[in-house]
Amino acid sequence: MSAFARESIPIGTQQHIVARFFPPAGEARGAVLVVPAMGVTQAYYAPFAEWLAAQGFLAATFDYRGIGQSRHGRLRRLKVDLLDWARQDCAAMIDAVTQRTGGKPLYWVGHSLGGQILPFVPNRERVSRVITVATGSGYWRENTAALRRTSWWLWFVAAPLSVRLFGYFPGKRLRKVGDLPRGVMEQWRRWCLDPEYAVGVEGEAARALYAAVETPIVSLSFTDDEFMSLRNTESIHGQYANARRTMKRIAPKEIGEKHIGHFGFFKPKYEHSLWHAHLLPELT
Repeated sequence: MSAFARESIPIGTQQHIVARFFPPAGEARGAVLVVPAMGVTQAYYAPFAEWLAAQGFLAATFDYRGIGQSRHGRLRRLKVDLLDWARQDCAAMIDAVTQRTGGKPLYWVGHSLGGQILPFVPNRERVSRVITVATGSGYWRENTAALRRTSWWLWFVAAPLSVRLFGYFPGKRLRKVGDLPRGVMEQWRRWCLDPEYAVGVEGEAARALYAAVETPIVSLSFTDDEFMSLRNTESIHGQYANARRTMKRIAPKEIGEKHIGHFGFFKPKYEHSLWHAHLLPELT
């Protein structure tokens, strides 16, 4: 494992998130900010970040407030939602990365949720290119058939009742997503129940923010994604109305594999078939 620096990134005056920075051996050719999926800790992305550093990039990972190493104190006391994660946590990470690389290109690799919340990040204009991985709208009626059979229970029973009882979403106990702050879970639930996802809930201001994104976007989605259907993928990227979009949908058999799924892309076994073949060309 290559060396990384663990740092606390301040959010306002009283809170902070924990980030890891993976430096290249020589001068960085650019920087890659890995923006996590819902409930996924930055440790999951460490092998991917190490590989990026080996390719000459400064790679950065982080945990949103309330997740992983950025979970401080009792979760029920944390007041934060998805827009806070975007406007404050992600914005702070962009500041931290660009301070380390100056005018070098900054690439945003957003996994699932990480590809959804970019429009709400106030300093996103510093990003040179966006790569979304397994990113879709999350609207439950457009999820894959397998997920629809269980998601109704999550959204109409487990989520509202458990949040009311515990003051946060106890996902680890329920074996769903992971523990999440109350504000995050409640807002995510509203998004997933709306056909237009975030735009449908947050209104015309959110629609305008999506349309204002002009940074080129490359979407990497997978035909065997357990959660995101093709319709989910098309729906969220359609909100980026004025960004140049390149949509790449990959079947496992195309790369000689039986399965990729929603989380597979970041596993080291795909270093050559996905990282080198499909990601690296987008970082040049």
